Formats: sequence, C-alpha cells, structure tokens
Amino acid sequence: MMKKVVLFSVGLLLSAAGYAQEKKLWTLRELIDYAITNNLTVKRSTYGVESSQIGATQAKMAMLPTLNANGSYGLNWGRTIDPTTNIFTENKIENSNLGASSNLLLWNGFRLFYNMKQTEIDLNASNEDLLKARNDVVLNVITLYLNVVFNKELFNVAQFQLNSTKEQLERTKKLSDAGSVPIGDVLNLDAQLATNEVNLIQRENALNLSLLQLKQALQLPASNPLDVELPQVDLEDQLNINKTVDEIYDIATLTMPEIKAADLRKKSSLYAYRSAKGNLYPRLSISGSYNTVYSDQRQQFFADGGFTTQTTNVGYVQGSLTPVLRDVTVPTGQIMVPGIGDQYRDNRGRSLGINLQIPIFNGLSTRSAMQRAAINKEIADISFLEISNTLRQTVETAYNNAFAAIKTYQSTERQVKARDEAFRMTQQRYNLGAVNFVDYQIAENNLFQSQSDLLRAKYDFIFRKKVLDFYQGLPLDF
Repeated sequence: MMKKVVLFSVGLLLSAAGYAQEKKLWTLRELIDYAITNNLTVKRSTYGVESSQIGATQAKMAMLPTLNANGSYGLNWGRTIDPTTNIFTENKIENSNLGASSNLLLWNGFRLFYNMKQTEIDLNASNEDLLKARNDVVLNVITLYLNVVFNKELFNVAQFQLNSTKEQLERTKKLSDAGSVPIGDVLNLDAQLATNEVNLIQRENALNLSLLQLKQALQLPASNPLDVELPQVDLEDQLNINKTVDEIYDIATLTMPEIKAADLRKKSSLYAYRSAKGNLYPRLSISGSYNTVYSDQRQQFFADGGFTTQTTNVGYVQGSLTPVLRDVTVPTGQIMVPGIGDQYRDNRGRSLGINLQIPIFNGLSTRSAMQRAAINKEIADISFLEISNTLRQTVETAYNNAFAAIKTYQSTERQVKARDEAFRMTQQRYNLGAVNFVDYQIAENNLFQSQSDLLRAKYDFIFRKKVLDFYQGLPLDF
C-alpha cells in the first residue's frame, strides 16, 4: 500500500513538472524589476524622497518675502464705535475692511540659508536611501532566485537517480529470473527505489518552498504559477578574482548608497548646527502693510453745483446782546453715504517699518538647540564610521567566502569526476557479477551525493561572485 502511495505521489510530481514547463519562465532581470516595482519598503522610501523634496522646496521659499491678505464683513448694533470716525454710535453699522501685509527677513545669522542647504542635502540622502532599499531587494531576489535554481538542479539529480535505479532494478530482475543473481539483490534495489522516491519528494518540497519564498518576495499570492529560467553560466571564466579586497572596498565606498547617505548626513548635521547657531544673532526684518475700511454710517456732503445765501450769527455787539449777522454763500447739495469703492479708496492706510530683535535671554532655548545640534553632528560622524566599518567587514567576508567557494567547487568537481568513473566501473563489474549489491549501492550513492555537493558548491560560488560584483557596481544579470 505504501509503495502505491509513493508511486502515486511521484506521478503527481512528474505531472506538475510537466505543467511547470508550460509556465512563463522568469529571467533574473524580470524578477528584479518586478520586485523593485512592488516592494513595500521601496515604495515607503519613495514617499520619503517626496517628503524630503517638499521640505527642500519649503526651505527655499522661506527665504522669500511673506505676503498675506485679509478681509472681513460685519454687522454691529447697540453702543459701538464707527470704524471710519472712531465715534461712539448706537445705530446699526454695516462695515467691512480689506488688508494685506508682507514681511522679509533681512538677516538672522544666515539661519534660513543654512536650513536651505541642510534640506537640500537631506533630499540627496533620501535618494541614496531609496537606492539602498532597491539594492536590498536586488540582493534578496538574487539569493532566492539562486535557491530556486539550486533546488531545481537537485530535483533533476534526484529524478535521474530514480530513473537509474528503475533501470537497474529491471535488469536485476531479469538476472534474478535467470538465476545469475540472488533474489536479495532485487529486494535491496526495490528498497533503494523507494528511498529514491522519498528523496525525490523531499527535493520537490524544497523546490516548492523556495518558489514560495520567491513569490512572497515578489508580493505574489502562493497560488500564482511561477517558474524561473535556468542561468547559462560558464564558471571557467569566473574562477578568478582579479581585484584585491582593498580595491573592491575602495570601489564600494564610491558606489554604495549607504556610504553616500551617511556622508551626506554628516554634512547635513553641520548645516543644522550652523542654522541653530544663527538664532544667537540679532534678527533684522522689514515689514509693510496696507488696509482700508468701509462703513454704512459714514456721512459725506455731495454738492449739486448750486449756491445759497444764509444769514449767520458771527457774534455780538460789545457791551450788549445785539447779534452781529453776516450773509454767507454756501454750496447746495445733500449728505449721503459714500459708495464702497469710494470709501475703500479714501480710507486707505499704509505702513512700512524695519524691525530689529536682539536675543538676550530666552530660557537657554537657543543654547540648548545648539548643543543638541552639536551632539547630532557627532552622532552622524559615528554613524558614518559604523557604516564604513560594516561595509569593509562585509566586503572582506564576501571576498573570503568567494575564494573559499572557488576552492570548494574545484575540489568537488574533481571528486565528481573520480566517483563517476568509480561508479561506471562498479556498475560494469556488478552486471558481470564481480561485485555484490552493497558495493554497487555505495558507489551509486557516493556519485549522487558528490553531484549534489557539486551543485551546492556551484551555486554558492555564483552567489558569492555576484555579491562581489554587486559591491563593484557591476551588472548582476547572467
């Protein structure tokens, strides 16, 4: 029963393998491009760049004059003040006013200038952070891609081993039926076949898991079909590393975005300190304003072009109460409320002033801001050294791992050649009955184990070499 279950599983596996051939094969470049487009960390870094761009634009605009307009409309009743005459009145008043004001900072210890420079550098640092996020995605995709390729190769080796055992079992059955080999050899091969079938299933599980991890990195559902294209790699042309570890590190310091970002933040912290220091200096600014007002209670005489004579008492005769009268010619017309346009024009007011503010004591807020900025500058310097040291250690480790991978691959390659020849000879002797089944099985297992080790060494070296290429800014395609 167990054998039937295993054979059924193998059948499903082979069907799935046939279906996988019909899927679209993704190249490494397609995987990288898709991952960068859909990665959430990259999207978050993109918004970080946009936020820094807004800050840089705002810092530039802060150096220009401010301009603000205002206006109001209101109804007042009861005892109130007429805004056009400043006289108390109890009439209902409808009024409105318009105004504008502007202010320009002339000098404040170059605080705004240094703040503008700081935000520009922060923007550049955010761009480098975005590149760093992209690089992290690239390295992760390459790792997962090579893991899939490695498991596909192991799956193929396990499948070849299974087919080889099947063929050997058929031959052994015929020899057993002819009486050339004992029935125990048939039983041992049948057990070996079951072991190979289990191994094939395990390799399939490892392949599916590596594909699932790749899908997760691409933000794809597990149900989406996905298969990758096997790279065509000529290792013989890559088994030499022509640069020293110091040369690779020097190149990495010029190309890696994390180094550039850390260096930019060192400069940013310096400008932040200078900007904070600017608050110690006097603040000189110029300001101006314009305003006008309208009221429906304002009264104004409007002449109609005519004249009339009026008798007016101009005094009294000295020593008596006899009035002294005089005829006065006055223009004729009527008293009305001026129109809103006339009032806005006639009630205009303007102001212009220069303001000087000298900081004397503000609760040590300026000094404290300077001290914090100085501390942040020291922290930025330390962060730069930390990132530089981490990069050096990473490059040195990658360099040593690459050299070790070269030696491991070369040794394993010689081992496969030797065990392949040993298995061929053992197989021939076994078919002639010169060796027993145990020797044959040991030779076969040794061969397939060395083939698996060679694949592991191959893709380990490819990955280590790609890491070195990455730190040198070289293309990562195969």
